[in-house]
Amino acid sequence: MHSIDNQRLNLINELEEKTRYEFKNKQLLNIALTHSSYANQYDLPYAEHNERLEFLGDSVLSLVISEHIFNLNRSNTEGKLTKMRAGIVCEASLYQFAKDLNLGKYMLIGKGEEMTGGRERTSILADAYEALIAAIYIDGGYDKVRKFIISNFSDILNLSSVGEVIKDYKSRLQEFVQKDPGAVLRYETEKEEGPAHNRFFYVKLSLNDKFISRGTGKSKKEAEQEAAKFAIEVLGEEK
Repeated sequence: MHSIDNQRLNLINELEEKTRYEFKNKQLLNIALTHSSYANQYDLPYAEHNERLEFLGDSVLSLVISEHIFNLNRSNTEGKLTKMRAGIVCEASLYQFAKDLNLGKYMLIGKGEEMTGGRERTSILADAYEALIAAIYIDGGYDKVRKFIISNFSDILNLSSVGEVIKDYKSRLQEFVQKDPGAVLRYETEKEEGPAHNRFFYVKLSLNDKFISRGTGKSKKEAEQEAAKFAIEVLGEEK
């Protein structure tokens, strides 16, 4: 296995703090963060990059979310539950959770992939998030990974529990502005109101440092989604 030096270990420890899970096997987390382009560049064995973990993480995530919505929505049909799960467990949501952890910062990526923006690529970050889920499952067991997933997916699960359709406006907006290679979106929390158990967030969205829209919500993610929705309308993107 590729070794973990002190600098790399510091990054791994930093990510562990963000996930609120401390690995017994640090190497497992390191593999979850290793992209195939890095393994190919340094001629590492197949098992030392994250594709196998991604495969397992996809199944673990699906099981946890399926179990949760099954118990939460006892009157829903199989078809409705399947549709709900598909809206929750999708590349767009995985990408956003990976971005929330700044997962790209901690990944080992090949030079070629690095030069073409691999650390920010939707598919790479979404796959790495699934690999992270698998790593937690192997290292800590089902209860630990379930706690991690439910905590991260809480906002989306709350929306689905009241029957709201989940639309990932942030990912749609990101895809839209990427037509301009130099475009940079920035979400900024302007203020928070209310007690800790009932907070309300106000978010400002800028494109290339130019104000474009605002959003509000009961969480930062919800406020950012609303800001992105308005931004799509401002930019003339079809709803």
